[in-house]
Amino acid sequence: MSEFVVNGGRPLKGELVVPGSKNAALSLLSAVVLADGHSVLHNVPRVSDTAVKASLLERFGARVEWHEGSLYIDASQLQPRTVDDEAVRSIRTSFFLLGPLLARIGRVSIAAPGGCKIGARPLDYHLKGLAKMGAQIEFRGGVYHAKTKGLVGSEIYLDSPSPGATQHLMSAAVLAKGNTVIENAAMEPEVTTLADYLNRMGAVIEGAGTPRITVKGVEGLTACEFRVPADRIQAGTYMIAAAITNGDVTVRGIMPEDQTALTNKLREAGVNVTEGSESIRVEGIGRTGPVKIKTMPYPGFPTDLQQPMCALASIADGSSFIEETIYENRIGHIDELNRMGAKIRIEGRVTVVEGVERLSGCHVEATDLRAGAALVLAGLAAEGETTVHNLKYIDRGYEDLEKNLNLLGGSVKRVPSDGEALPRAEALY
Repeated sequence: MSEFVVNGGRPLKGELVVPGSKNAALSLLSAVVLADGHSVLHNVPRVSDTAVKASLLERFGARVEWHEGSLYIDASQLQPRTVDDEAVRSIRTSFFLLGPLLARIGRVSIAAPGGCKIGARPLDYHLKGLAKMGAQIEFRGGVYHAKTKGLVGSEIYLDSPSPGATQHLMSAAVLAKGNTVIENAAMEPEVTTLADYLNRMGAVIEGAGTPRITVKGVEGLTACEFRVPADRIQAGTYMIAAAITNGDVTVRGIMPEDQTALTNKLREAGVNVTEGSESIRVEGIGRTGPVKIKTMPYPGFPTDLQQPMCALASIADGSSFIEETIYENRIGHIDELNRMGAKIRIEGRVTVVEGVERLSGCHVEATDLRAGAALVLAGLAAEGETTVHNLKYIDRGYEDLEKNLNLLGGSVKRVPSDGEALPRAEALY
């Protein structure tokens, strides 16, 4: 067990190349089993979620090797095994292997998934879509047992534009017989990235990035090389970090159009934001102004940045209102920020943040991935020393967070609970 010790009051300044996208990488690591042969994924973020996903591929018979940020995967010898252990239950996207493995080998059993406890994330859309394509799925003893004599194309309507269900069903459909149409599909950049990857392997997918995706089934795919794009949520976190510390940070290697919702809210708060062709510069202006935020599916404001923005709003000059419409329990950061001196309360699904002049460092506990990031940002802005516990959540989605913040002039030290210096473990890779 380890924790971060954060010494606040240091403006972050400098430039940062954003690591690869966790969410994109996890969807690619589900789709990679569709191709027989050797695949190479470059710029895979070294976070615990990708390490777990790689280990799951090995359980199904794939050979996986890490080489300097790239994953080499041979999915030639897949086996229809039952995977039911703590690893598969620890991440949400373990379940997203079900459809691609069904399409490739016809039978698979995999435990119900886990992930951060931020609210209801039902699997109904996934299960109904796979059933419409000809999958037979039973749930017994906490395990989904699935089989098929061959998936077939189908018309699928999602009641809500779920990014996970869109990616899962799109991947399964590429080897189905006939055409599949996914209506009310999610439009997140990660969906487009996955479609680009599948098309490079020989799939025929049109409409990714729109509410209507059409997949023409093919007989087989060819393994290829592909580069994971930058993580837009990590990029957004560093942008907010610049604003909350009154710093001057440029994040590079990103697509500015993917950050439009965030940049608009930062500008609404009075922060200076300058966009380049593949970069964004954020300059703090002292104490920011209040904001009104409502999380929505892309291209709306991302739920994954709601909690870090709450940290920024906690020291704004005025009252901010943040409405969470996607995950009802994404509120674990609130009590911890209040412990630091914030004035935050819940009114229904709206978080009301009365800005205070300053936060004070103390011991706080991360309750999920993005709550942990919010607490680190608050610690960077707070007076004194903040200790953030439960780093297992932060390590799920942020590669070298402490290293990157320190390169920008912050003071973040990873230590074990007994206070001795603790190096970043590489055993998972």
